[in-house]
Formats: sequence, structure tokens, C-alpha cells
Amino acid sequence: MSENQHIIDEPSERTIRTRTVKYSGYVIETVVEEYELNEDTALTRDVVEMPGAVAVAVLNEHNELLMLNQYRHPVRMNLWEVPAGLLDIDGEDPLHAAQRELAEETDLRAASWHALTDYFSSPGATSEAGRVYLARDLSELPRQERTERTEEEAEMTYRWVPLQDAVQLVLDGKVHNALAIQAILATYAASARGFEGLREAAGGWEFHPYMGHRRQKPQTFR
Repeated sequence: MSENQHIIDEPSERTIRTRTVKYSGYVIETVVEEYELNEDTALTRDVVEMPGAVAVAVLNEHNELLMLNQYRHPVRMNLWEVPAGLLDIDGEDPLHAAQRELAEETDLRAASWHALTDYFSSPGATSEAGRVYLARDLSELPRQERTERTEEEAEMTYRWVPLQDAVQLVLDGKVHNALAIQAILATYAASARGFEGLREAAGGWEFHPYMGHRRQKPQTFR
């Protein structure tokens, strides 16, 4: 049996000496925490609290991945991405959130769902955690069930990209969104294995800082 089976991220608690909230908003809270690294060392770190996110790799019967183009103001760029969204509805199941985002952003639903990757977006700075799902066996939503897209989402454009071409776009440095890169490469790896051994889409969120009860969810978050 491979020794690599023992490679797994695990919780590790530290004593928090002080915690000072600097800003608290709807989906972001910034805090300064002093914690004990060990009995001889105390450190101070800035932490950005975020509720987490879900993303969806949408694969059709032609082995094409759905990509969408959207303006992202913090980086001043139009980025090619996959459907994604924040876990900003209190108590919403992550899988349901992914299904909702798929419907709202693409007018599609999927009969087959699996978990692809779990991630921390930038664990040296933020608590944000999320999951990338694989959605297959697609069908269009009836017109009466579709959501009117507003703000940046109203300008989104879409393209079905052959999976192998999407991988090349990543390697060529043409796609920069981290969730899209995860979705593309993980879907390609799963495809090479015939999609065998993928995890069930439901459950398994103990790694999430709030759902795993390692951090207290800010009260300003829904």
C-alpha cells in the first residue's frame, strides 16, 4: 500500500490571544489575530474572513467544457471562467448552491454531479474555502424557470471549449481565474481515468473553517 495515502491536510488548533476586527461587511471581514504558534512563539497575522465559494465544471456529451467571460473589477480584466458563486446564503447546502449557480448563470441543470477538488484559495491570508464540482448529463431549463441576469452577469458571454483545448489555454497562460484552472485540469485528469473513483457530490465539508467549526462565522455574513 502506498505511503502517499497518509498525505492529508489535517486540522491544527492554536491558542488565539487577541482578535481585533478592522472591517466587517456582507462577504468580507478583516481581522488581526495574535496566536501562539508554540509555547515559545506568538505571531500576529492579518486574516480576511470570507464565506467560501463553489464552482462548476460543466461538461457536455462532446467532451466540451462550458466557459464564460465576465468582467472582474478588482483585477480590471475580462476573465474566462466557469460558473461559480459565493456561499452567501445562510444554511444553504454547498451542492445546492452549485446547482443554483449553474441554473442562474447558464440556464442549465445537470443530472450527474461529483466533487472534483476542495481548496483554500489563499490560506496564508484568508479563510475562504470552496469546492469545484463536475456537472454532466445536461439539459436546458424551461424558459419560465430561468433567472434574469443583472450587473456584471448581464454582460457574460459563453463558449463550449474542447477539454483538451481548455488545458492548452491554461498552459499557454491565457486563462488566469484560479477556479477555472482547477476545474479544467481536474476535469481533464478525471476524464483520463474514465471518471472512475470520483467522490460523491454531497457532504464531506468538514475541511471548511466554518462548517468544520474551526472558526466562528462572522455575524455580518448571512
